[in-house]
Formats: sequence, C-alpha cells, structure tokens
Amino acid sequence: MEVYDEVRSLIVLGTYPAGRPVTELELCERLGVSRTPVREALRRLESDGLVRAARRGVTVVELDAKALRDAYLVRAALEALTAELAARRQRDGELSPANLARLAEHAELADQATRHGDLAAGVRHNRAFHQYIATLADNPAAREVLDRIWDQIVVTTRVSLTAPARPVLVDDEHRRLLEAITGGDPQAAATHAREHVLATMSVLAGQGEEA
Repeated sequence: MEVYDEVRSLIVLGTYPAGRPVTELELCERLGVSRTPVREALRRLESDGLVRAARRGVTVVELDAKALRDAYLVRAALEALTAELAARRQRDGELSPANLARLAEHAELADQATRHGDLAAGVRHNRAFHQYIATLADNPAAREVLDRIWDQIVVTTRVSLTAPARPVLVDDEHRRLLEAITGGDPQAAATHAREHVLATMSVLAGQGEEA
C-alpha cells in the first residue's frame, strides 16, 4: 500500500479525526518510512481537501456547516448522474444479472448492519452501495470526485455518529433507487438518488450519517 493510501485510511477510518493535528515525524514513525513519501502524501491529501497546512505538519479538515452543505449538494448532483447512467446502461443491456445482484447485496448488508446497531459496518456497506452505483455508471471522472466528497463528509461527520433516526426510510430510499436502476429507468433513478442525498442532508443536525 502506498504511503498516501495508508495516511488517507488513517484519516477516513477515524484514527486521525477531524481537527486532529498530524506531524510528518509522527507519520514517519508510525509507518516506518522517510519524510519524502509522507510529505508527498500530505500534499495530495491537502489537494483532496482532507488536510490543511498547519505550523507543524497538517490538521485534519473539518467542514463548517456551509462547506458540508455545499459538499452534499455536489454529491446529490453527481449521484443523480451516476444513478441515471447506471439505469441507462441497464436499459441498454450493458449490465449483467450479477451486477444487479451485487448492488442489491450491498443495500441488504447496509440495512442489516444498521438495524443491528453496527454503525461502522452500516456506514461501510452503505458507502459500498453508492460506490457500486458509480462503478456501474462507468464514468471514472464522476467516481473520482464522488470518492473525494465522500471522504470529506465522512471525516467531518464521524464525531456525531449515532443510531440513525430513519433506518427504515433510508432502506426504503435505497430500495427505490435499486428498483429504478434494475428497471432501466434513468429519470426515476436520478430523481431517487438526488432526493435520497438531500433527505440525508436535511437531517444532519444531531444525527449520524447513514447516507
């Protein structure tokens, strides 16, 4: 694994939470590498919007309310696009039954984990569901930007992770999105994807991120 990937994982998985200062020396000692790859990794992570330069090293970024809302609005637009493209590919016969079965499995795993109170697994499977839609859309540019936005959102909201207030609604929204993609309905898929993200944004205050 590259140093960049290791440091990114430490941030996204919460080892280094939002607002946490991180020095090059600390990372060098933790990862057993020299300063050069660490410095390059931090430069890339700064361009990703996950850290910002500080007096000594960097600080893990925490989005303020406006920046978080902006991130969700961009995510809503991009997820509408990827859902539309995935549904269009299904309509045109480009997706396999195995593709759709895997997407349904991600939705089921996310719902089960959430209902059983395993919030970390719920977030992980939930993200996998949305990432797989982006994969089925076959638009690498959209997938890359979405991954960056997801990272920023997860890092910022991890501290408020609690049992979601609407697990049944979230699962219903996933199922409607899945149905639209499986049915090859691009317009419905885009609509459901956008509404799902915006509904999550609307309950941010005091709620965990079961997106």
